[in-house]
Amino acid sequence: MKFRQLLQNKEANAKIFMIGISVLGFGLALIHIFQLQGSPKEPIILLLFAVFLAICEYYPIPVWKGNTAINFPIMFTLYLVFGLGYTVIVLASVVLLVNLISRRPIRIVFFNPAQLILSFYIAVKLTEFFDDIIFLNSSFIDEFIKYGLILLLFHLINNILVDIVLWLRPQTYSLNSWKQKTLSEGTSFIISLGYGFMLFLLGSQNRGEIDFFSFFFFFSPLVGLSLLSAVIFRLRTEKSRLKALFSITSELNTMVPTEDWLDGLKASFKAFIDVDASVLWFKEGDGWCKRFEQGAVKGNIDLNKEDFRIMANMEKPVLYDNRKHDIGIASTCFDQNLKSFVYAPLIIEREVFGILIVARSRTKSFVEDDISSITSFANQLAIVMKTRTLIKEQEKRLLLEERNRIAREIHDGVAQSLAGAIMNLETAERKFTNKPQETLSMISGSILKLRNSLKEVRESIYALRPYPTEKIGLMSAITKKVEEVSSEYKMDINFEVRGVEERLSSMTEKVLFDVLRESITNCIKHSKTEKIDVLLSYQSQQILLRIKDFGVGFSLFDEMIKAENTSHFGILNMNESIEKINGSLQINSKKGTGTEISIIIPKMDLEGGRTV
Repeated sequence: MKFRQLLQNKEANAKIFMIGISVLGFGLALIHIFQLQGSPKEPIILLLFAVFLAICEYYPIPVWKGNTAINFPIMFTLYLVFGLGYTVIVLASVVLLVNLISRRPIRIVFFNPAQLILSFYIAVKLTEFFDDIIFLNSSFIDEFIKYGLILLLFHLINNILVDIVLWLRPQTYSLNSWKQKTLSEGTSFIISLGYGFMLFLLGSQNRGEIDFFSFFFFFSPLVGLSLLSAVIFRLRTEKSRLKALFSITSELNTMVPTEDWLDGLKASFKAFIDVDASVLWFKEGDGWCKRFEQGAVKGNIDLNKEDFRIMANMEKPVLYDNRKHDIGIASTCFDQNLKSFVYAPLIIEREVFGILIVARSRTKSFVEDDISSITSFANQLAIVMKTRTLIKEQEKRLLLEERNRIAREIHDGVAQSLAGAIMNLETAERKFTNKPQETLSMISGSILKLRNSLKEVRESIYALRPYPTEKIGLMSAITKKVEEVSSEYKMDINFEVRGVEERLSSMTEKVLFDVLRESITNCIKHSKTEKIDVLLSYQSQQILLRIKDFGVGFSLFDEMIKAENTSHFGILNMNESIEKINGSLQINSKKGTGTEISIIIPKMDLEGGRTV
């Protein structure tokens, strides 16, 4: 409670300071408006300066990890030609208009022009105060030094005002952030100083009357640099967004099979788009569950049925750019210091699977590109959720098929044997008095059937026990199997593992282990090899299991024909089992060259997930 009160106090102090600077700045502009006498001498040139200032302000030059507006040379030349009054008025009007067009928060709309006005006005007045003391003549060097002093004071005062606001705000203003801002402003200072040097150098050469075209051609490179840099920066930003979207999409695809895929989402999402907080809700059956949160999210979120109904009926992204208005369930989910919110529903085939809500601490801080990126991310999440749903349905179907298979085997095997044995014993009971020898024969046959049934029951029970891969994992199960075979058959079997071990679904590990066991058995029986190489590779996009022998090899065509006429676990059965987990089986073999069997399971298609 005390911490929240502290944050609210800091926010209030920042507001008061910004309002104070805004009042001072625009008060100064109003004073100069009333002091104006008549119209400017060269209104076309004044308009040119205003347009150039607007372009440089609207298209700041990207430097380091930030951006800065290189507009001081234009401001100073405006001051030289039209005086301080017109400079203050034009600067206030232009920066105010640019901030309004950029749809910035109302406090920033008034603070930005006000702090620029005050910074420039104070810098000019301080330089004028020391003019007679320091500068004794009007030489090129003295004029350039005055320009440099005004530039230095302008940047110092401007940065101090901005630093005070950033320090007062509840958000952390780190040393790295200050260094980044200082480097950006330092770049602006150097460029402005160089442009000022050219301004005074050309002005000292007495090249005749300075007109509209002189100013136009002199400042065109600066304005062109702002435009070109801004365009390049936006293209790079868009390229980075697309690259980040591709990266996060690939990462999500590799996370699909895992149960903890949401744990890897936080860092990826933070790198994709910068937000102060986010929360992700998933629809599970008839209810909703919060599956992901980051940033200033409230601990206990109590949503009612009406809130969930609203989320389920949300068909497109919704933007709330000011907390003062109705912001929906975000008021229940997020801290009071967060001001702007975007709701992005996860929709597939007009069905809402979930909703992603993101927040920032500034009002009107989400632009169209941000909303587009958030929507793209939500669409990818929707695809992942749909894929996971299909995977779970597939695994349930496979389990149901396995249960039905066991039921059929019991019905057609053990049950029939037991029924036959019971019928024989009942017949023997009736014939025992009259035909004892025949009765003994029938009892012996029944005992044999019962023994076979008992064997089948034991085999079924053994098959239902936890598989080796379920007990110790695929890699350990393969290691144990290789050691057993090597010890029993005195064969050189080399087992290599590449990549980091990952727990796959029980069905996937079972199929891979069965194929490995059958392949090694076939190598021992048929290949006449003395060495077997086994490779298990956990790759970024797939799992690879490869078994290679150096024996006599075989004709794949002949084996395929043979497999169709046999019931043992041959090539066709191998392929069928692997297809159930959406994998692929590759067999390379020729007579006299050995055999290589490769099983590839794409991670995107692994049904099931990591065990937690």
